Amino acid sequence: MKLSTQTHVFSRRFGDEKAIKLLAEIGYDMLDYSMFASPLKQPDVFGDGYLEICKKLKKTADDCGIGFNQTHAPFPSHKADDEDYNNWVFGAIVRAIEVTSLIGAKIVVVHPTAAVKENRRKEFNLAFFNRLKPYCETYGVKVALENMFGSNPNNGQIIPNVCSFTKEFCEYLDELDDRYFTACLDVGHSGLVGETAQNMIVGLGHDRLRSLHVHDNNFLRDLHTLPFTQNLDWKAIMLALREIDYTGEFTFEADGFLTKMPDELLVPASRFMCETGRVLISWFETGNIPAGDSKGE
Repeated sequence: MKLSTQTHVFSRRFGDEKAIKLLAEIGYDMLDYSMFASPLKQPDVFGDGYLEICKKLKKTADDCGIGFNQTHAPFPSHKADDEDYNNWVFGAIVRAIEVTSLIGAKIVVVHPTAAVKENRRKEFNLAFFNRLKPYCETYGVKVALENMFGSNPNNGQIIPNVCSFTKEFCEYLDELDDRYFTACLDVGHSGLVGETAQNMIVGLGHDRLRSLHVHDNNFLRDLHTLPFTQNLDWKAIMLALREIDYTGEFTFEADGFLTKMPDELLVPASRFMCETGRVLISWFETGNIPAGDSKGE
């Protein structure tokens, strides 16, 4: 299993080119290219010069001996009563599909939306993703749906919304063309709504699950932090991935661990994250998973 991490924090600090070089030096095998920043802060790949930018990104990665396994499209994918935004973001997601292909990645993560009435959500989302199918065909890229969560507008409490639970997630995937659509399981999001990541892994199974977002949390807040620092059961998660013979990459989305680090500590902190990923991958590959509790306390 190859180890990957998203580029977001390093790219915001140092720019894409230096981010790629640093993350390759730290020891990652692959990268998840982040395209979800505000267009005002990340205009490049959404601007007119994107073809040259993508060519440079791929060359830099190739020269560093690293590749891109996946990307993350802009989100939210839809807003209620904001057609200007919705027209922009659909075009940006289409551009993200093309960029994914140009830099050599195979999967782009696109969030489903809860910004429509609950009784219309499934119909709306399936229609939305099917609009992307021709672009997936053209560029040879798969779109990965992600399991999401919402928040109660009255008290901020986390609540389920789209694809939050295994049954619904599978239903969405099974109604889409599996040549062009797959699952990205966010292991942290699962715990926030009361379903364990390991149960979702087994429920999605080998054929549906091709991508991960890996991070830890306390089941109360979406912390996006380092495994073993909060409450997810990493022993059970790696056993579940092994049980379904998972064939995708192990991709960190644990930038909460890095965000507040000063520049002087960013590389050492990311190196420790990389080492943590190697341990987890070794559990998966060898089956030598230590006995006892693997949850952070």
